[in-house]
Amino acid sequence: MSTDYYEVLGLPRDATPEQIKKAYRRMAMKVHPDVAQEPDAAEKFKQVQEAYEVLHDPHKRDIYDRGGDPLGGGYGGGFGGFGQGGFSGGYDFTNLVDAMFGAATSRGPRSRVRRGQDALVRMDLSLADAAFGVTKPLNVDTAVVCPRCSGSGAADGSQPVTCSLCDGRGEVTQVQRSFLGDIRTSQACPQCRGLGTIIPHPCGECSGEGRVRSNRTINVKIPAGVHTGNRIHLESHGEVGPGGGPAGDLYVELQVLDHDTFRRDGDNLETVVKIPMTAAALGTTITLRTLEAERDDSRPEDRQVEVTVPAGTQPGTRVALAGRGVARLRGGGRGDLGVTFLVQTPSRLDDEQRELLRRLAELRDETTVTANHQSPNRSVFGRLKEAFGA
Repeated sequence: MSTDYYEVLGLPRDATPEQIKKAYRRMAMKVHPDVAQEPDAAEKFKQVQEAYEVLHDPHKRDIYDRGGDPLGGGYGGGFGGFGQGGFSGGYDFTNLVDAMFGAATSRGPRSRVRRGQDALVRMDLSLADAAFGVTKPLNVDTAVVCPRCSGSGAADGSQPVTCSLCDGRGEVTQVQRSFLGDIRTSQACPQCRGLGTIIPHPCGECSGEGRVRSNRTINVKIPAGVHTGNRIHLESHGEVGPGGGPAGDLYVELQVLDHDTFRRDGDNLETVVKIPMTAAALGTTITLRTLEAERDDSRPEDRQVEVTVPAGTQPGTRVALAGRGVARLRGGGRGDLGVTFLVQTPSRLDDEQRELLRRLAELRDETTVTANHQSPNRSVFGRLKEAFGA
């Protein structure tokens, strides 16, 4: 044989089946008569087809590699459907389509019953609920199984019937004539939308969908220690699918609201307490209302705490109360409650108070003050800045 099939496809003699298919795909697109402008394009395309016909078939390739005629002598200038005079109108385009795009497969009818979509909703939480956990009702507008037809989509006493256009296959085939012969393509049946069946008498409640929109309430359990942006995953609490199919999942994204008294810093709580100048100088004990006071289920003894103000407390001094902060989402335990003291200087004094302070200043030799510059104490100023949200 004079034709070198390996040379036609640009392949080495040890080419793999995958290499043969890729080379054929490349060459067929290059020399196809509808694409190439050369006058001998049809002849070249016929050679490429012939080379692929031989080399992709292991039996024919073996005969060819051993010097034999793989087309059995019956070859007369064409192959399998090509004749002497050119392309035969009866040639089946399947080999070309299979090689170019992979073997064609029938999709078949798709199921009327499908899984529903996942849903995302947002929920606002108070700082107390986020810190200690809560079970909270959530109202969602979602798709549920139709109560009238129980998801079938058909009216009472009726049921889906086989589509007359596609005979239940869910797809229809179109045939187009070309110079290569018949080209067959398949697409979803337009009458049944690829389902293979039609509901002649749809349910009046859901119009054949098998589901309806409804409001329902879900109790969402929020673990202690959640943060803004955390999501709660509720499996199978999303939308019911078409045909009454399984529900998708529901994701609840949390948003922790700001608090008037406490500021959250990780697992710690921070608050600022104003104390009189005399209390800061002499020291005292104050009663502080805790975050637990906002929870009805908290113990009475946890709703307030005694805080000791040491004598000589300076503005910005912070004391930490261990285990009085937010519950840790992972690892157990709780953070601290940080209390920063803001020392207040009296702005209004009566004569007696003014005299007492003047006497105190004389006793402390503080009637005149010389400026004594110091480096800013970053910890003090930082705490005050954070406490006021600056």
